[in-house]
Amino acid sequence: MNHRRLGSTGYEVSEVGLGTWNIGGSWGDVDDETGREVVRTALEAGVDFLDTADVYGDGRSERHIGHVLDERDAHDDILVATKAGRRLDPHEADRYTYENLSGFVERSQENLNEEPLDLLQLHCPPTEAYYRPETFEALERLRDEGEIAHAGVSVEKVEEALKAIEYDVVETVQIIVNPFRQRPTELFFEQARKRDVGVVVRVPFASGLLTGALERDQEFSEDDHRNFNREGEAFDVGETFAGVPYEVGHDAVDALEPHVPEELSLAEFTLRWILDHEAVSTVIPGTTSPEHVRSNAAASALEPLSNLAHGAARDVYEDHVAAHVHHRW
Repeated sequence: MNHRRLGSTGYEVSEVGLGTWNIGGSWGDVDDETGREVVRTALEAGVDFLDTADVYGDGRSERHIGHVLDERDAHDDILVATKAGRRLDPHEADRYTYENLSGFVERSQENLNEEPLDLLQLHCPPTEAYYRPETFEALERLRDEGEIAHAGVSVEKVEEALKAIEYDVVETVQIIVNPFRQRPTELFFEQARKRDVGVVVRVPFASGLLTGALERDQEFSEDDHRNFNREGEAFDVGETFAGVPYEVGHDAVDALEPHVPEELSLAEFTLRWILDHEAVSTVIPGTTSPEHVRSNAAASALEPLSNLAHGAARDVYEDHVAAHVHHRW
């Protein structure tokens, strides 16, 4: 496993991490032991960056992480990034206060058995919150009081990412980037490098589209966001299939697959495409399969893609996907 610098935090983290939304909730039924085994497998594969949130299964994924780190006495060896804020009304930007966030931090500390929290990220607050200095003053106070070691944001839009990194307390930005969501690779990546901000890439597989494992007539369970959030009914539609309409996504996959080197799967191609961008600190694929954890981690050792492959990915994006996502996120 190769490692990269996580911005100004001072951490060197595995360039493939683990996202734990899948083992917490909204991806169908996953039992506790499966969730914990996913975390164990990630550690065994060399992953030392785990991403979670207080709302993933109402703290379930945090508790899975805390359980495994306890049993392995590995708290000092693994960087855990959690998130807070999704419990607030998404339309009330003025509620991202010290009082509210400190309560969420205390709860996450208990779930994870970690104090201070390694990295606290604001969890996709409304755009207005990024224009309120008091939002980031709350993070500064939590850091200065020793409740968190570092602070960052998880964003939906490039605009939010660019605004967030104007605040010195923000050392990392988590954002959706993949061959179907290419806008962040432009101005935002350039500014992140200039400001020494760590970039954490989530939703790398566009909710499974970019693994090539989904069928056009795929049926998803009622408690899977790929069923109940197709039009953004529950949260930002950009989190589901990266905002790409399902049929359009399949058309784009069909156009991309002939350009995937024969020795790579579409999932490996996707992770390598992301890691070929130097601004990326780590990518955090999520899964409920220990086998997939191992194959995702192995992408760190793959050779960079050719310029021809990158050009093909750009062509597919522009021809099939950009009109649906580029202007929105």
